[in-house]
Amino acid sequence: MQGQALKELLEFYEAAGVDATLGDAPVDRFAQAEPTPKAAVHPAPLPAQPVAPHPQAPQVHAAEPHHGLEQAKTLAAEAQTLDALRQALEGFEGCGLKKTARRLVFADGNPEAKIMLIGEAPGRDEDAQGLPFVGRSGQLLDKMLAAIGLDRTKVYIGNVIYWRPPGNRTPTPDERAMCEPFIRRQIELVAPKVMMSLGGSALSGLFGIQGIMKTRGQVLTYAQGDLSIPAVPTLHPAALLRNPANKRLAWQDLLQLQSLIEEHGAL
Repeated sequence: MQGQALKELLEFYEAAGVDATLGDAPVDRFAQAEPTPKAAVHPAPLPAQPVAPHPQAPQVHAAEPHHGLEQAKTLAAEAQTLDALRQALEGFEGCGLKKTARRLVFADGNPEAKIMLIGEAPGRDEDAQGLPFVGRSGQLLDKMLAAIGLDRTKVYIGNVIYWRPPGNRTPTPDERAMCEPFIRRQIELVAPKVMMSLGGSALSGLFGIQGIMKTRGQVLTYAQGDLSIPAVPTLHPAALLRNPANKRLAWQDLLQLQSLIEEHGAL
C-alpha cells in the first residue's frame, strides 16, 4: 500500500508541474538567529572626481500585444490543407502553453469524416501521446460513440486548445485566443456536415456561449464563411466521470447527434 501511495503522490506531483525539491527536511527560518550587524566603518573621503555623463539607455519597445494573434490568423489563413495547418502550429510560438507541453495535440480520427467532435484541451495522457481523448475520458468517449454506431474511423476529433495547460488548469483567455484561428481553420478545412462540442470551454470557444448545463439539449448552428453546420453541445466525458448521474443527459445529446447525422447524410 505504501508503494502504491508513493506512486500516486509522484503522479500528482508530475501532473501539477513539480519537478524539483529544495531540501530533504523543512527549515524554520524564523527560528534562526539574525546575524549581528558589524560595526560601521567610515572610510576617509576621496577627492571629488568629475562625473562623466551617463549615456542615455536605449528604449526597449514592448512587443505589440496583438502581434502573436495576428500571426496566428495569418498562418491559419495560409494553410490550405490539414497537414499544412499542423505544420503551421508546430512552428507557431505565440501560445505560451507550447513551452510547457510535451507535444502538439492536433487531431485524431478520419479527416474525411463528415462528423466532427471538438473538445476542450489535452490532459496528461493526450500530452504524452499527442492525440486527443486517449485517457480515461477518451475511453468513455469511445463507448459513447459506439452506443450510436460510431467509432474513430467515422468521426474527426480535435480540441479548441492544442497544448496541455500545466496541471490541467483552465486555459487563459489569451491562450484560447491564440488557438482560435487554428481551430476555426481546421473546421473550415474538414467542412463537416454535423458537429458536437464537448464541454463548457469548447462551447464558449466555438459559440461564445457560457453555461453547458443550460445550453445542452439544444441544436446550435456553427456559422463561418460559407459554412452553416448544426452542432450538438454536450458534457465533456471527464465531467461525466466525475458525475456519472449526468450520463443520461449525454445519452440524450448522443441521440440528438444521431438524428442530425441521419438528417444530413453525414455517414
